[in-house]
Amino acid sequence: MSDGTRTVSVRLVDAFADEPLAGNPAGVVRDADELVDEQMQAIARELSVSETAFLFESDEADYRIRYFTPTREVDLCGHATIGSFVSLYEAGDVDAGTTTLETNVGVLDVDVEGDGTVWMSQGAPTVREVDLAYERVAEALGVEVAALEGVGEDLPLAVASTGLPFLIVPIVYLQDVGGADPDMAAIESLADEVDATGVYLFTFDALEAESTLHGRMFAPGAGIQEDPVTGTASGATGAYLNRFGAFSGGSPETLAAGTGAGDVGVAVATDAEVPDEMRFEQGHYVDRPGFVRVRVDGEVRVGGRGVVSLDGRLVVPQVADDEILEG
Repeated sequence: MSDGTRTVSVRLVDAFADEPLAGNPAGVVRDADELVDEQMQAIARELSVSETAFLFESDEADYRIRYFTPTREVDLCGHATIGSFVSLYEAGDVDAGTTTLETNVGVLDVDVEGDGTVWMSQGAPTVREVDLAYERVAEALGVEVAALEGVGEDLPLAVASTGLPFLIVPIVYLQDVGGADPDMAAIESLADEVDATGVYLFTFDALEAESTLHGRMFAPGAGIQEDPVTGTASGATGAYLNRFGAFSGGSPETLAAGTGAGDVGVAVATDAEVPDEMRFEQGHYVDRPGFVRVRVDGEVRVGGRGVVSLDGRLVVPQVADDEILEG
């Protein structure tokens, strides 16, 4: 265009879903090499989904990817990665098999199966317990203190990360998860204090018998009040469950034997402590139901399907403050 603007192709992909308008919508922008940060942030703000992924050429991998929420860049995003590769596979730009992806946390493998299922390797997991009063956490989440304390003896409050840190909060029943009434300012303060992106609340009391757990994730500090279905938080929670022996009755002390204090590198289970594959359900309380498959088998991986729900173009203006995109 002669006025200095350019047009980019954008897609919305509903990740971790088998049908449109479910799961977690992600923006996907191909061929983003000529976009600058201000333009990418403006596109993410205009699309107004939790994350928008931008794909570039890479000297280190098959693709380079960056992720923007409506308010800032984040280092890793599971559902936007799944959405990006659903889009690439549907367009014929990648084949079934393994593709390497350069992210802000390193080069990761992405595997696409013949049925379109996308698996994303996660970064090396870390888990660290945090010293927070249950009364404060309960008040921030709008849940009963007793419902948190009922799980706390076996599964403590901890920050887990496979590239993006989350405060993991187990609770007793599904009704506790569904009835949560979070105070977003308090959630943001809590997450900031423990250096977490957001708070992941979960229960083993899931809706569907084949599901391992049901979760909700709140990240107001990243511009996300509640994320429908969160891949990176699911990967972090898989590492957390492994770390604390959630399926074997093993104690944290036993599982942590031989490790130091503070950030603990997770030794992935070599026996039957963790199921070969877990299924995390999320999004039902915001009418965006979805399911994340999680494997902790030598590395942490998250996987799922996706559906392209919108395919269009955006006019991107020259870099200028307070510029508005034309749809």
